[in-house]
Amino acid sequence: MSTRLPSPPGPWRLTLVTDPDDCNLACDMCECGRARLAPVAGTAPRRMDPALARTLLAEPGAQNLREVIPSTMGEPLLWAGIDGLVDACAAGTIRLNLTTNGTWPGRGASGWALRLAPVASDVKVSWNGASAATAEAIMAGLDFDAAVEGVRRFTTERDRVAARTGHRCRLSFQVTAQAGNVGELGALVRLAASLGVDRVKVNQLQPRVDLLARRALPASQVGRDGWNRAVTSMREAAAEAAAAGRAVELENVTPLPPLTSSGRPVEPATPCPFVGREAWVLHDGTFAPCPHPAAWRGELGDFGVVGRQPLSAIWGGESLARLAAGYEDHPVCKTCALRRPGGA
Repeated sequence: MSTRLPSPPGPWRLTLVTDPDDCNLACDMCECGRARLAPVAGTAPRRMDPALARTLLAEPGAQNLREVIPSTMGEPLLWAGIDGLVDACAAGTIRLNLTTNGTWPGRGASGWALRLAPVASDVKVSWNGASAATAEAIMAGLDFDAAVEGVRRFTTERDRVAARTGHRCRLSFQVTAQAGNVGELGALVRLAASLGVDRVKVNQLQPRVDLLARRALPASQVGRDGWNRAVTSMREAAAEAAAAGRAVELENVTPLPPLTSSGRPVEPATPCPFVGREAWVLHDGTFAPCPHPAAWRGELGDFGVVGRQPLSAIWGGESLARLAAGYEDHPVCKTCALRRPGGA
């Protein structure tokens, strides 16, 4: 039984699932991308009303917020409310934390840097290869050379903003490690350093549909061995970059232990980094306590809908307190990959 209770003032970070069905790429590891590859007629895209987002940031329950994240599913720069969200952050003390696919739709990389860098704590670019062949195979529709040039332009403008304002937005590569790119991860770190990227954050591919299972590295000993070789390569590349004065932080870059004789992973579950600390609001206002798909389906409980009741009432409610106290015994949480290395 956990002794954790939700942080009394409210979540420190809020993720708004703004436009999970809108993207200009078609990556099959993403729910949005798979839907673009096989669209279902008559299915309307899910989009958050920008007014709901503004209301959330303005309510008293948001007083503890330090960061807000627009949708990590889909492409948030396509959401109609993104400018309003940026303006709301600029008007207060909340920093924006944004993940983009690196195509910079609409304004281009330089234009988005001028818009985002003054208010963002971190801009993460989904990046999945050191070569065009690998990156474009994993992120269908990507122009790798254009993406590289986009990062160059973003960092140039980001550095100008930092010189002018004193605030330096961190730029990260967010990588999904998998069979198709594990051999390039050291080279990817070198590329990041050459482009002025500050951090490479690596998550393991989560095989939530069957077509992804064969690409997930932790699922087999061969995959784990390949990952562990990549860890060595990434660390060597980061050390080289630091020695050359271009330090790159590595996150989630740790070896995986061998599978047990039964073929089961041995990583113990760590405390949940989300429940009682962060909050998710889905496109229709439904509250979710974490990013696990089961939470979004309501399998961890019914916590309420923002818009029908204040965020502060949901945060201080019995349902969330009960989950925070007992999540370690919940069947979903016991096996949650987000509580294990490379999961979050």
